[in-house]
Order: sequence, then structure tokens, then C-alpha cells
Amino acid sequence: MGKLLKWLIYLVILGGLGLVAYAYLGPLFGVDFSPPQEEIRMPVDLDDI
Repeated sequence: MGKLLKWLIYLVILGGLGLVAYAYLGPLFGVDFSPPQEEIRMPVDLDDI
């Protein structure tokens, strides 16, 4: 049981490192993480307050 837990911890750490590496190296490979930008206009009625 101890070996299984140890390997699970190693796998979680390796997955975290892989995710961080993907976040830093992704733009070098053409991955765009920025959200789509669009202007949103909503009318506000201040008389109802």
C-alpha cells in the first residue's frame, strides 16, 4: 500500500510539472491561452434605485 501511495504522489508531482511546462512552453508551439476579447455594452437604469 505504501508503494502505491508513493507512486501516486510521484504521478501527481509529475503531472503538475507537466502542466506548468505546458503553460510556459505552449505559446512557443502556437497555443493561445488568452480569452477571446469582445466589447460588451449593457444599458444601466439608475432611476430604479
